[in-house]
Amino acid sequence: MAKPAQGARYRGSIHDFPNFDPSQDAETLYNAMKGFGSDKEAILELITSRSNRQRQEICQNYKSLYGKDLIADLKYELTGKFERLIVGLMRPPAYGDAKEIKDAVSGIGTDEKCLTEILASRTNEQIHQLVAAYKDAYERDLEADVIGDTSGHFQKMLVVLLQGTREEDDVVSEDLVHQDVQDLYEAGELKWGTDEAQFIYILGNRSKQHLRLVFDEYLKTTGKPIEASIRGELSGDFEKLMLAVVKCIRSTPEYFAERLFKAMKGLGTRDNTLIRIMVSRSELDMLDIREIFRTKYEKSLYSMIKNDTSGEYKKALLKLCGGDDDAAGQFFPEAAQVAYQMWELSAVARVELKGTVHPAGDFNPDADAKALRKAMKGLGTDEDTIIDIVTRRSNAQRQQIRQTFKSHFGRDLMVDLKSELSGDLARLILGLMMPPAHYDAKQLKKAMEGAGTDEKALIEILATRTNAEIRAINEAYKEDYHKSLEDALSSDTSGHFKRILISLATGNREEGGEDRTRQEDAKVAAEILEIADTSSGDKTSLETRFMTILCTRSYQHLRRVFQEFVKMTNYDVEHTIKKEMSGDVRDVFVAIVQSVKNKPLFFADKLYKSMKGAGTDEKTLTRIMISRSEIDLLNIRREFIEKYDKSLHQAIEGDTSGHFLKALLAICGGED
Repeated sequence: MAKPAQGARYRGSIHDFPNFDPSQDAETLYNAMKGFGSDKEAILELITSRSNRQRQEICQNYKSLYGKDLIADLKYELTGKFERLIVGLMRPPAYGDAKEIKDAVSGIGTDEKCLTEILASRTNEQIHQLVAAYKDAYERDLEADVIGDTSGHFQKMLVVLLQGTREEDDVVSEDLVHQDVQDLYEAGELKWGTDEAQFIYILGNRSKQHLRLVFDEYLKTTGKPIEASIRGELSGDFEKLMLAVVKCIRSTPEYFAERLFKAMKGLGTRDNTLIRIMVSRSELDMLDIREIFRTKYEKSLYSMIKNDTSGEYKKALLKLCGGDDDAAGQFFPEAAQVAYQMWELSAVARVELKGTVHPAGDFNPDADAKALRKAMKGLGTDEDTIIDIVTRRSNAQRQQIRQTFKSHFGRDLMVDLKSELSGDLARLILGLMMPPAHYDAKQLKKAMEGAGTDEKALIEILATRTNAEIRAINEAYKEDYHKSLEDALSSDTSGHFKRILISLATGNREEGGEDRTRQEDAKVAAEILEIADTSSGDKTSLETRFMTILCTRSYQHLRRVFQEFVKMTNYDVEHTIKKEMSGDVRDVFVAIVQSVKNKPLFFADKLYKSMKGAGTDEKTLTRIMISRSEIDLLNIRREFIEKYDKSLHQAIEGDTSGHFLKALLAICGGED
């Protein structure tokens, strides 16, 4: 069994079995496989409750007692995923890694994800053991096989990692940190083209402690996290490998939590990845992985495995997992540290927002108006021309086209479009033709009219718009519907939810930096969420103060408040709001927090949810694609592919069709 570092707690989920008797275990396994069929329950129960060291002793005793190879017998008796999992557990860790890499480089094609995962995450000692195990098992040189099956900068970085020579000194030179930051910046952002060799040398050789400080300093110096520069400067498998290295430097358990989540989300399960990680981390850091998984994805690793797998395979995986963190419902110290770092990143990052729709060059409103008239005249409608013009002009240019259309033809372009188009395409094109504030005002009006209220639409718009956008929406609402937005909200919502929406609809959020004591605001948040050690003031007063903090403080200030909240309570504010609150009040507060943390990611999540599962939420999809197209849709695209492992373009392509699909892809602006 892997031993924890001196003074460190053991964080694996599998332990040495007490009163271990390898001969008795060998006999139990022999009997379980004797005769017709096999007792899979007995096999999984025994193997998943012994440490790897103990399993090796069982293998030796099995051969001594029966003259047979235990792994060969298990392979013969078991099948499919369950067999792969059990056999994987029987190999010593280094030989398990060697087998995974051999499979990754054998046959047609290469499993780059497997190579990346193993070589980016292993320690120097683990790398040395892997190289030796590969030589012993296959009588081949691992480095030569990797070189023979890969190429370019991806190959060079893999070879560097295979040396297992990362510095391990915890004493860090401040001067060298600054020098590495400068070298990385000059190799990427400041250079025409990219000096990949600098990235390879620094990320492949410096100690983890040193690189963490480099990443912090890089963010302060450039206003960008190192990950953003890697995505901008590198590409393909090399980019993915370098991002994996950075993730493992920051937090290896978080890297594996993310890999496990991606292995099980969506349709189908990536069983090879799931098996490899559950086996290889079961005696290293499975408890840390579980804690971070629970925090990051709001469900336990145990429950996700339970819902995504079946049979003996499921039972064995759950044994390796070692427990269900949903039962405890707690936020963990390791995850609190991750949350604290995440708020730090949010507070200091300077993100340049970019849309996907830009003003057309050589814009000619006269020609566009005539082309649109022609597309709608006579029998039938030329939807392709309408889409090409409307999606490739900025909103300001569309307003000029509307005016020109009226001047030329004495007709209202919006009325003509409405009579010629239908369904989802009509809603999308007409939405693009409206000025942004009037479009948002209309969406708010539709959310409140008729039976029932669309609270999600109200929250999405009011929790994410800037002061200037909110003020413009108020004016547009009054102009279009002859009623104030506040009055409409008052008559259609109630209680705390109404008060929060009205507060957001005033557009009075502070726009400066940290202009008040963040500890005071964090203390109010802790008290209202009922986890502070002491409580002061009556609850109604605290609720009002909490609403004021979330609805009126600047984003920059709130980021520091939420960071202070983690330091003060060991909890993340978003996690706590979800746990302690309910209904629309919870949803609007969570939306505010997510928007403060990372607004493009908030919208990426909304877009993903609008297209996942059976059926598509076309209204949400249309609303976000229209409203963010000239603001931050490019940033949303980047967050989407990072979180969901597929591009927004691919998601739209797989979930919509016809002219609606064509128009959405034009707004999306490209395939990532």
